[in-house]
Amino acid sequence: MALSGKLSVEAPIQTPPAKYFDIFITQFHNFQNICGNIHEGEIHEGDDWHVTDSVKNWTINIDGKPTKLKEKMEKIDKEKKAITYKFFDGDISKNYKVFNFLLQVIEKSDGSASCKITVDYEKINENVEAPYGFIEFFDKSLKDIDSHLLKA
Repeated sequence: MALSGKLSVEAPIQTPPAKYFDIFITQFHNFQNICGNIHEGEIHEGDDWHVTDSVKNWTINIDGKPTKLKEKMEKIDKEKKAITYKFFDGDISKNYKVFNFLLQVIEKSDGSASCKITVDYEKINENVEAPYGFIEFFDKSLKDIDSHLLKA
């Protein structure tokens, strides 16, 4: 059984792609008010939510349980509408040595759009399940963000 793997989820969005991507780089601090499965978020290191140097503490709902972790944006590519993140410490480190993910807003040739998250992970041992609960978390969050932006 492999300890490393990749999972992804892609959700269609109705919000214009530029506006959808922009919320991640200008309103990330507000996600606990937008997404139903995010309980709490606060800056741990740094003074700006929207830069790669800052570390945030999050409490999120995974598989019906509060899960605490830290998050850091590793890279922001505005041209490709992509952001690379890293989750670490807290509850996530009990099961995963590595937990990185790429968020990308994709404009399709037919005029539609979607947001895709690809998780790259390494489990601490064979007994740990792949992070399917996190994929469900991301799927719900992407839809919550789209709903929020459509109301705005």
